[in-house]
Amino acid sequence: MSSDDFTQDLDLQPEKPHSARFWNYLLGGKDNFAADQELGEQMKREWPEAVDLALASRAFLGRTVRHLAAEQDIRQFLDIGTGLPTADNTHEVAQRAALDARIVYVDHDPIVLAHARALLTSTPEGATDYIDGDLRDPRSILAQAARTLDLDRPVALMLLSVIGHVPDPAEAARLVQTYMDRLAPGSCLVLCTTISTPRADAANETYAASGTDPYITSTAEQMAAFADGLTIPPPGLAPINRWFPEGTTGPDAEQWGYVAYKAATR
Repeated sequence: MSSDDFTQDLDLQPEKPHSARFWNYLLGGKDNFAADQELGEQMKREWPEAVDLALASRAFLGRTVRHLAAEQDIRQFLDIGTGLPTADNTHEVAQRAALDARIVYVDHDPIVLAHARALLTSTPEGATDYIDGDLRDPRSILAQAARTLDLDRPVALMLLSVIGHVPDPAEAARLVQTYMDRLAPGSCLVLCTTISTPRADAANETYAASGTDPYITSTAEQMAAFADGLTIPPPGLAPINRWFPEGTTGPDAEQWGYVAYKAATR
């Protein structure tokens, strides 16, 4: 069954750019409309690094999930703000390394929900679930995630290119802290977002002016505050292409990130 069968009854507002569809367009996907494509082309003209940033973020997901599942024995992943499914989603990467990996995806957009229900399957040994929820509601998300994940065991909290949708950096830091406080010792935070530079900030003004949900860049200090109380091992907070690179990575991306660990014992 095609994903069209799951979206035909939704009001997709094709005349308005949509953050998930826009990201899908930058990644070379086909689940987007003319408004998303027009914004994508405008962004590429004003900020040619936009495509490299999107691709770098996707590659960072693959490397971090593979590392955590294969080398750190992490078997549970909570992926918030997953966006539209594409190649090598979190569960696919994790379950290639560990068949029993359990993944919960979270997004609050109906088009993402429809695609996720259609496309996000699991190995028999593991589990994959999808929550219709908002990053700003950790209590509800964690309660629902507990249907699939054992929150008394380590969980990798994935916040990839999503924290910028919380405009107040202090609120964003409090939200991350709330999630990590509830997760078990030995859990970790995988986070990346667009670093604040004059060009990135100007591009985000164009992005917000299109009518889609604004995305706020972060300073290095703000990004460090998101991981307050956690340990960030080398390479630390840095452009994500430097994180355990595989082959030639090209110039540094304006998407920065890290993997930060909660102490294994209280």
